[in-house]
Amino acid sequence: MVLPQAMMERRRPFSLVEISANRQTGDRTRLALLVIAVLVVGSVFSMLFSVTTGASDASILDVIGNMAGSGTALSTRDRIIIFDIRLPRAILGFLIGASLAVSGTVMQGLFRNPLADPGLVGVSSGASLGAVIMIVLGGSLAAPLQALLGIYALPAAAFGGGLVTTLLLYRIATRHGQTSVATMLLAGIALGALTLALTGLLIYMANDQQLRDLTFWSMGSLAGATWTKIAAAAPIILLSFTALPFMARGLNAITLGEAAAFHMGVPVQRLKNVAVVGVAAATGASVAASGGIGFVGIVVPHILRMAIGPDHRFLLPAAALLGGSLLIFADVLARTLVAPAELPIGIITAAVGGPFFLWILLRQRSRLAL
Repeated sequence: MVLPQAMMERRRPFSLVEISANRQTGDRTRLALLVIAVLVVGSVFSMLFSVTTGASDASILDVIGNMAGSGTALSTRDRIIIFDIRLPRAILGFLIGASLAVSGTVMQGLFRNPLADPGLVGVSSGASLGAVIMIVLGGSLAAPLQALLGIYALPAAAFGGGLVTTLLLYRIATRHGQTSVATMLLAGIALGALTLALTGLLIYMANDQQLRDLTFWSMGSLAGATWTKIAAAAPIILLSFTALPFMARGLNAITLGEAAAFHMGVPVQRLKNVAVVGVAAATGASVAASGGIGFVGIVVPHILRMAIGPDHRFLLPAAALLGGSLLIFADVLARTLVAPAELPIGIITAAVGGPFFLWILLRQRSRLAL
């Protein structure tokens, strides 16, 4: 009877992961579901807070009542401010924050280290290079692609740049099926420097108007959010999110090692391919829409792991909700701290994320041998 029992255990490929998680962190299912429910409420509040904060006199109740078709009617000025300026900005900010946080969570799970992040390992800089190529050369060498893809040309170019960078990074950092954390970080720095050099060359070729746009765009901003920009970025981001439910259990298994995950029935290579393409797509669309916004992908996953544990079934949706909410609040700070002027949102996220990353690095340096 021993052999049939062993065969029955093999039919449950993720039982070992569940046992390991329970031993290390305990069963946090109820806590995770509670946190996700709180984050859903917090996400709704952050959206309402964003669209009602600023020069308009409309309150949260006025906006809710107007959306529901009841309550006090908004003036024409307030309707334009809220529905044509602030609401697209809040929706785009939530989508970008969610995509960056989820991308960081997926990369940390795939590389099995706490330091992976699209901004730190060069993926965002590769996406930025693709976007800059389209901005500067869209009227000349890249004109056919611009004409073919229309509003999707910029996200597509950023996606291509992010995908190439991600594939190069994974190729360099992985040897004999093992991914080196130190190699990954150093390769990310090298690839980031290379893409920065190419971006600088393109900026040198840009005209005055393109130069002004690129300078402000490179620091990250949601100031140019429009419904058209949402229509270009949202389908790519949401499409990449459709793969998350299918990756969660595989990412849980791969934390034990690629060989162990393979013997547990996980299609490791397929998981890698889906994860790499999904991260490149989400990061590329985000960079194309808002420019460079760093540290969201490293701060959010660590906060959530400390709260609900490492189970990606809960970690991925929670990261999307928290990342979106945090970026919305960062955007509110960016446009109110120095009003009527506006800070680039990348300055806000870097001011918070930089010290947090140093704290993570100091905590993990002995274990990672850095």
